[in-house]
Amino acid sequence: MATTWLKGTVKAVPSGDSLLIMGNTKSGPPPEKTITLASIIAPKLARRDGKDEPWAWESREYLRKKCIGREVTFRVDYVVPSINREFGTVLLDGQHNVAYDVVGEGWAKVRPQGGQANEVSASYIEELEHREEKAQNEGLGIWNKTPGAAEAAVRDLPPSAVGDNGNFDAMGFLDVNKGKPLPAIVEAVRDGSALRVYLLPDFQYVQVYVAGIQAPSMGRRAPAAESQALPETVTNGEAAAEQGEAAAVATPVPLTSAQKLATANTAANSAEVPPDPFAREAKHFAEVRVLNRDVRIVLEGVDKYNNLIGSIRYADGDVAADLALELVKQGLAKVVDWSANMMEESAKRILKNAELQAKKDRLRLWTNYVPPATNSTAITNVNFTGKVIEVVSGDCIVVADDALPYGTVQAERRVNLSSIRAPKMGNPKRDEKPAAYAREAKEFLRTRLIGKQVNVTMEYKRTVDGPSLAPVAPGADARVMDFGSVFLLSPAKGDVQDTVPSSGSAEQPQGVNIAELVVARGYATVVRHREFEERSNFYDALLAAESRAQKGKKGIHSQKETPAMHINDLSLQGTTNKARQFLPFLQRQKRLPAIVDYVLSGHRFKLLIPKETCAIAFSLSGVRCPGRGEPFADEAIAFMRRKILQRDVEIEVETVDKTGTFLGSLWEARSNVSQALLEAGLAKLHPMFSADRTTEGHLLVQSEQLAKKQQLKVWQGYVEGHSEEVKAANEGNKSKQEVLQVKVTEVLGGGKFYVQTVGDSRIVSVQNQLVSLGLTNKHPPPGTFVPKKGDTVFAQFSADSSWNRAMIVTAPKAGPVTGKSEFEVFYIDYGNQENVPLSRLRPFDSSVAAAPQGLAQLCKLAYIKVPELEEDFGIEAAEYLSSTIGDKVLTARVIERDTSGGKVKGQGTGPCLIVMADDAATQLNVNAAVLEAGLARVEKKGRWDTVDKKTALESLEEHQESARKSRLNIWQYGDVYSDDEDVPARGGGGRGRGR
Repeated sequence: MATTWLKGTVKAVPSGDSLLIMGNTKSGPPPEKTITLASIIAPKLARRDGKDEPWAWESREYLRKKCIGREVTFRVDYVVPSINREFGTVLLDGQHNVAYDVVGEGWAKVRPQGGQANEVSASYIEELEHREEKAQNEGLGIWNKTPGAAEAAVRDLPPSAVGDNGNFDAMGFLDVNKGKPLPAIVEAVRDGSALRVYLLPDFQYVQVYVAGIQAPSMGRRAPAAESQALPETVTNGEAAAEQGEAAAVATPVPLTSAQKLATANTAANSAEVPPDPFAREAKHFAEVRVLNRDVRIVLEGVDKYNNLIGSIRYADGDVAADLALELVKQGLAKVVDWSANMMEESAKRILKNAELQAKKDRLRLWTNYVPPATNSTAITNVNFTGKVIEVVSGDCIVVADDALPYGTVQAERRVNLSSIRAPKMGNPKRDEKPAAYAREAKEFLRTRLIGKQVNVTMEYKRTVDGPSLAPVAPGADARVMDFGSVFLLSPAKGDVQDTVPSSGSAEQPQGVNIAELVVARGYATVVRHREFEERSNFYDALLAAESRAQKGKKGIHSQKETPAMHINDLSLQGTTNKARQFLPFLQRQKRLPAIVDYVLSGHRFKLLIPKETCAIAFSLSGVRCPGRGEPFADEAIAFMRRKILQRDVEIEVETVDKTGTFLGSLWEARSNVSQALLEAGLAKLHPMFSADRTTEGHLLVQSEQLAKKQQLKVWQGYVEGHSEEVKAANEGNKSKQEVLQVKVTEVLGGGKFYVQTVGDSRIVSVQNQLVSLGLTNKHPPPGTFVPKKGDTVFAQFSADSSWNRAMIVTAPKAGPVTGKSEFEVFYIDYGNQENVPLSRLRPFDSSVAAAPQGLAQLCKLAYIKVPELEEDFGIEAAEYLSSTIGDKVLTARVIERDTSGGKVKGQGTGPCLIVMADDAATQLNVNAAVLEAGLARVEKKGRWDTVDKKTALESLEEHQESARKSRLNIWQYGDVYSDDEDVPARGGGGRGRGR
C-alpha cells in the first residue's frame, strides 16, 4: 500500500531513475530515503571493471540537473524486500511527476509489468506508456535512431573510474593542472574533508582532500562475521592426519609471535570505531552543498598516498563559496598546517582567521575549547588626534594629544605600532649596536611624521618583562606597552601609492596607515600572533604589504648589507678634549645643519651633525631655563620637545665649555629658538649676557623685555625697577621660619629620612589602642581578607612582633592567596617598609584614630645633593647619615614644603619637608657635616633666590671646599660640577674626573 505524501529535498541523484531525498529538520543530519521511480528503468552506470549502458550518463545527468537541491513531494508506492529497495512517486512543485518527465524525454523505459502491477494505478502506467511511445516516435534520448549514436553514448572511462587507481599519476596530473579551476562532479563524500569526484571531461575518478582543513572522522564499521579476527589458537588436526591417526583430534597449539601479531592487527582492523563528535554534522554539511553538484577544484598538492589535495568551490547563489572556509566557519573542521601550507598565503590567513573566530564563539568542535593564556588586552573606544613629537624607533612614536593640557606629561602618549616589529635600535649603555636597517627605519618615520598631525586608534596593551614580548612571570617586574594604529593625515604622493585600502576600509580612519607604510618599504616585519592574542584591526593589510615588500626585495628582505655608519658621540662624559678638537670644524661654517636627537632641558640638547658624523651636547648661548624640579621646568622641556625634537635645524657654534658642551644659537625653520623660549616666558637671559657676543642678541633682549611686561611664567609677579633679590628678601622676612623638634625613625639614603614630631600625643595613643585590640589572636576566616594595593591594614613588624598601622604597597600578582602569600607594606607611622605574609596582616579598624596619612614625616636635607643608593658613594653616604642622626632628636628648620611627591604610595613618596637639621644635643649641623665628609655637594640651581638662602649657601660651600681640597669621597677625582647644573652630562656614569 502506498504511504502518505511526504516532503523533502533532493540530496543526491545516484542514477537516472533514483533520488536520495532528505528531510527538512534543522537539528542535525535529517533522515534520508532513497526512492527509485516506480515502474521505470534507466540505463545503468558502469560498475567496477564494467562499462556504462548506452545513454546511462546522459540519463543520470538529466535527472541530476532537474532535481538536485530542489524540494519535492514524494511517497513510497511499494517495496521489493529481496533487493531492499523502495519504489515511489516524486513530484516537483507539488504537481509535476518526475517519472513522466524522465520517460517523456527519452531517458528511461517503462518497466515491464510484473509483481508491482497491483501497487500502482493503471492510469499511471498508461501515462508512462503514452509518453514512452511519443519519445520513441520522436527519437528522443535512448530512442535516438542515428547510426552509431548508442555506441557514442557509452563513456570511454579511464581505469580510475572503474576501480583501478594504480595507474593514475597524481603528481603528473598536478604539474599540468596546478592552480587551474578544474570542473568536476562530486560523487561521494567520505567525510567533511574528503570527496570522491569525477574530473571532467576525462572522468578521472579520484579522491580529493579539501586543502587546509581536517574534518572529524566518520570512524569505521565492523566487517562481516566471516572476516572477524582469528582465534587465540589453531588446531593440529592436519598434523594428526599426516601421522596416520584414525581421526584428527583438535588439540590447541600455542600461536607463534608472527601469528599473534597478525591476529592482533586483524582484530584491531575488524573492531568498529564510532564517528568522532560532529563528524556526521560535518559530512552532512558538505553533502548538502557539493554532493552530485558541479564544482570547481583548484589543485594545491599531492600527499604521499597519491591523493590530490585541492580547494573546492561550489555555487552559492551568484557567488563561488569555499567549502573549507564554510566548514571552518561553522566549527566543523580544523585548520591543519601540513596542507594549508600548500595554499596561497592570503587564503591560508583567511582560514586561520575563520578558525579563530569559531574558537571565540565556541562553535561545535570548539565547544569546550580553553583559550591559551595571553599577555595582551584589547583597548576599545580610545581614539585621539595629535602631533608626532618623537620617533623612538621604526615601530614606536610619541604623540602629543591635542585634547590634553599643553606641557603636561600625560599629553605625550607613547604609541607602539600594532602587529609590526622593526629592527631594534640597540642600547649604547649596554654597548648594543643598532640592528641592520634600524637607523633607516627610524629615519624613514622621522622624515614623514615629525611635527605632522595624525589620527591614533588604540587597539591593545601588552604586559611585558623588559624589552621582550614574552608573557610576564608572576611576581616579575613588568611594564605595559600600548599598541595602536596611526594614520598620517597629509601623506606624500609616494606614500599613498605604497599602501592598499584595507578590507575594513569602511571603518578605517582618514589617512595612510603608518604601520602598513613601514612594512611596505621593508623596514619592519609583521608579528605572527599566537591564537587569541590581540592584533591590529588592519592585520590583513599589513600581511599583504609584507608580501609586496618580500616580492620586491625591499629593505630587510633584500640581500644587501646596510652601509656602516660610525657616529662620534661627543656628548658622553669624558670626551671634553675630543670636543675641543672638533670646535674649529664646527665653527668653520656659519650655519651648520643638524638634527635634534634629545631634549635634555629647556635650553640644552643632544644634536646629530650628519655632515661631520658626530653627536654633540649643545646649549643655547646666554639663555637659561628653570632647572629640573623648579617651576615651569617641565613646561619648558615640553615646549622644546614639540618645537624642535627630531627636527632638522641649523646651528651656529660659538665656543665649548669645560664639560664639552658646545654653546651657540639654534634655528628651526628660520626661527631663533632662544627668542621663542624668551617670548614664552620659559627662560631668562644669563646675568652676564652680552648682546654683542651672540647672534641676534638684540632680538633676545627684546623678547625677554616683552615677557617681563606681560609677567609670563618665570616673570610672574615681576615689578619693574625692583631686583629679584630684594623682592625675594622682603618676602622671606615677612614669613616666620618653621622650626620643629623631631626624632629620626628611618634613614633612606640620598639625604632623605623619616621623623616623628617630639611630644606628639597621637604616637602613644595609637600604640595603646593597638595593644588593646589583641590582634595576634584575631585571625580572619580563610578567604575573607585579601587586601589590595593602597589599603590600610594592621601589620606585625618582623623585628619585635609589634602591631602597627601599614599601607599595602604591592600585593601578589597571580595565583591563589594563602597565609604564606607575601605583601609589601609601608609602616605609615615610622617610614620603614618590608614584606609580610598574609598570616601577619589584619583588617584595619577605624576606631584607631590618628592622622590618616600616618605620623611619619618624610624630610630631605636642604641645599645639598646627596648621592642616591645606586650611585657612587650612595651607600657610604647613607651609612654616614644613619650613624650621625639615627634615632636622634633633631632641630629641623623647614626651608620649603615640597608637595610634588603627591599622595603617599609607599616609602619615599608623598609630601616632603626640605630642612636644615641640627643635632639637638651637640648642635652639629647635619647638612654641613655631610658636605665636610665629602659625601654631598652644594646644589647650585636657583642659589640667589633669597638673602637667607645666599647666606646659608655661602656657609655650606666653606664645608664643601674643605672636602674638595682633601679629595674626600666624591671629590677624589676632582670637580664633579658642570656648567649646566640642571642636567648632568649623559652616558658614562660614575665619579667625576679632573679637567
